[in-house]
Amino acid sequence: MSSLRNADVRLRTYIKQHSLPEIYEALLCGLCIMCPENPLLFLEDKLKQMIDTGHETFLWDVFIDETKKPKIKAVAGSYLDHLFGQDEDVLVSPELFKKAYSFYINNLQRLCFDAWIEFCSRRQANKINTQLKLQTAEAHHANTVLKSIIHRWNSWTKTRKQQQILAATRIQNVFNDALMKKILKAWNVETQDSKKKREYFERLERGDMEDYGSLNSSSIREGEDDISQLPLKAVLKIFGFVDLIDLARCAEVCRSWKIITQHSSLWSSIDFFTVRHLIQDKFVVSILRKCRPYVIRLNLRSCSSLHWASFKAISECKNLQDLNVSECQSLNDESMKIICEGCPALLYLNVSHTNVTNASLRMMSRCLPNLQYVSLAYSRKFTDKGLQYLGSAKGCHKLIYLDLSGCTQISVEGFRFIAAGCSSLQQLKINDMFTLTDNCILALLEKCQCITSVSLLSSPHLSDAAFKVLAQGRKLVKLRIEGNNRITDASIKALSKSCPNLNHIYLADCQKITDASLKAVATLKNITVLNVADCIRISDPGVRQILEGPSGAKIQELNLTNCLRVSDLSLLRIAQKCHNLTFLSLRFCENVTDSGIELLGNMASLISIDLSGTSITDQGLAALGANSKIKELAVSECMGISDIGIQKFCQQSKDLELLDISHCLQVTNNTVKSLAFCCKMLTSISIAGCPKVTDLSIQYLSGVCHYLHILDFSGCVHLSDRTLKYLRKGCRQLRILRMLYCKSITKAAVLKMESKIQKVEYNNDDPPPWFGYDRHGDLLNGVSHLEETEEETGKQATKLFSSASVDSL
Repeated sequence: MSSLRNADVRLRTYIKQHSLPEIYEALLCGLCIMCPENPLLFLEDKLKQMIDTGHETFLWDVFIDETKKPKIKAVAGSYLDHLFGQDEDVLVSPELFKKAYSFYINNLQRLCFDAWIEFCSRRQANKINTQLKLQTAEAHHANTVLKSIIHRWNSWTKTRKQQQILAATRIQNVFNDALMKKILKAWNVETQDSKKKREYFERLERGDMEDYGSLNSSSIREGEDDISQLPLKAVLKIFGFVDLIDLARCAEVCRSWKIITQHSSLWSSIDFFTVRHLIQDKFVVSILRKCRPYVIRLNLRSCSSLHWASFKAISECKNLQDLNVSECQSLNDESMKIICEGCPALLYLNVSHTNVTNASLRMMSRCLPNLQYVSLAYSRKFTDKGLQYLGSAKGCHKLIYLDLSGCTQISVEGFRFIAAGCSSLQQLKINDMFTLTDNCILALLEKCQCITSVSLLSSPHLSDAAFKVLAQGRKLVKLRIEGNNRITDASIKALSKSCPNLNHIYLADCQKITDASLKAVATLKNITVLNVADCIRISDPGVRQILEGPSGAKIQELNLTNCLRVSDLSLLRIAQKCHNLTFLSLRFCENVTDSGIELLGNMASLISIDLSGTSITDQGLAALGANSKIKELAVSECMGISDIGIQKFCQQSKDLELLDISHCLQVTNNTVKSLAFCCKMLTSISIAGCPKVTDLSIQYLSGVCHYLHILDFSGCVHLSDRTLKYLRKGCRQLRILRMLYCKSITKAAVLKMESKIQKVEYNNDDPPPWFGYDRHGDLLNGVSHLEETEEETGKQATKLFSSASVDSL
């Protein structure tokens, strides 16, 4: 059916006005659905009915029985709407209607959701924008406030700087005034001291010192002395340096001193070694019974007069951790048994040079499970079986230090027992064992993998095989080898390659060691101690490689004794590279001259230097004195040194503590006079082999050097008993005195001196020929000496001494 959409307007109006589509629709639908037998009659009846009822409200199903009306409802009001709008009939089912409705709802929801999302995005953007604006505003406000604060602070700092400048100027003026007062006061004290020394020396030279004594001190009441007024910590530190005899004497001074001497900290560590010749069992037992709760360290070294009672008292010290009974000849297995049973807390035990046997080692293994440090050095009565006991049962499995020096009775089996029972060993000391072989070391190293320190001095039979095994997989830090002519550069190369942490190297008297070993050692980064004494193949190139390596600036001790090929070139490298060097030995380095030694005068870190047997002269010694920090100097057997050089050195090194000028044949009393005047802090002096020294020199020393501990004047043939008289009067802290080949000193005077000093060495034999002079002090043929007479040298020294004194004043 063609559409009437494009028909004439009047026709369309006519059709709609008379409801022709609705009439036709109702009649047609009735015919199609009802299917009457006589369609015309059906139409006639319906038309009459339509005329009677009217057709304004007709529906399409008005002529259809209720039973036959379709359930599908047309969406449009009429099926004939297609005549005016649509080309085809459109009938929508409920399912399609639901889908259409859902589609419509979904579109509507999507539109709403999109609109909501856009709203939220805009709101979030507005919020972020607002926050940015707020941050900008806050930053602007903070900058404004900060700018205001900085302006105020700037003005305040300018004012404060001006005030500080004014205050600093005033303080500096006050400081300068105080400093000038201090300087003037110190200058006054020094001049007074110099004046007293000069008067003292003038009295000595005039010989009127017999009645010269110190001023009598005023009486001090109880507890008002200088010591009692100090803080307790300082007082205990002072009394800690006093030996037992003097400590007992201090307790008798006054009640305040007695209280101080009874403090427990002074008795936690007891050293009987200093009074070993005086103590008896009664004294030891009395002290230990009073102090046994807090005794931690006990030293009975060389106390041969002690017996069972003392060892019984030791066993009562339950907190004892460190015990040294070395060289106690009365120590036996019974004594060790009671000590081990009574002191289970022992960590350190030294039984070297004793008569201990396997039974003692068995008791140590049973009763001392925490033992960490053991010394059996030079104890030759135990066997391999004792070492087996040491590592069996509870055993000393925590042992980290073991000293077997001189125990030549130990075989390879003994070392195998040590390795099996003491696998935690870290420090091993096997010196002076001529029976030590490679097999012993290999057996020991088989299970001891933690060794960090090894000392093998005087073990000539060890070869490269042992040291190469020692280097494998070890973390060695310290290595000491001496007197071995079989070890070669190959061992040192292996050790340097496998032990990067090695920092202490001692290779003395190893004849096959060459510069190649030093080249290998130069790769190590942490060397602090290097000793290649008596390695005669060492030369300047090897020393240069060590000093220019990564450890050059870290070396603190360097020993080049008897390295004949070392010259001034090595000293130049030492002065340039070794900024932390404190000890240097150049003994008998014949190629070292004044030119090289002058470079050492600028090394501020150098404290101790040994130039014995070198070609140093007065010029080099004076240049060395530029380093005022030197405290120890040895110039023994230096024939080019005279009074003048030593005097110049002493005038610059007033803190000198140790001086060795032995066998310097040109040394006279003027040298000792300069020492006493300039270096009053001396603790050790050796003037052995100086035939021109007389009693006057010892009188100089005893009058000023009150801290002297060690004195050696062996071979000074002109000294007499007056020397010992001066020493007893002035040097009350003297501990060791050597006076060999002193023919003018009598045995009676020596016996009187022995009661005051710990160790005295004496004989009155003639000086041996290598001293260079006879019993009268006359030089032997072939001994070079200075052409000047003693009087001329003395005049020069006196003139120099006087000028130095004027300068000091």
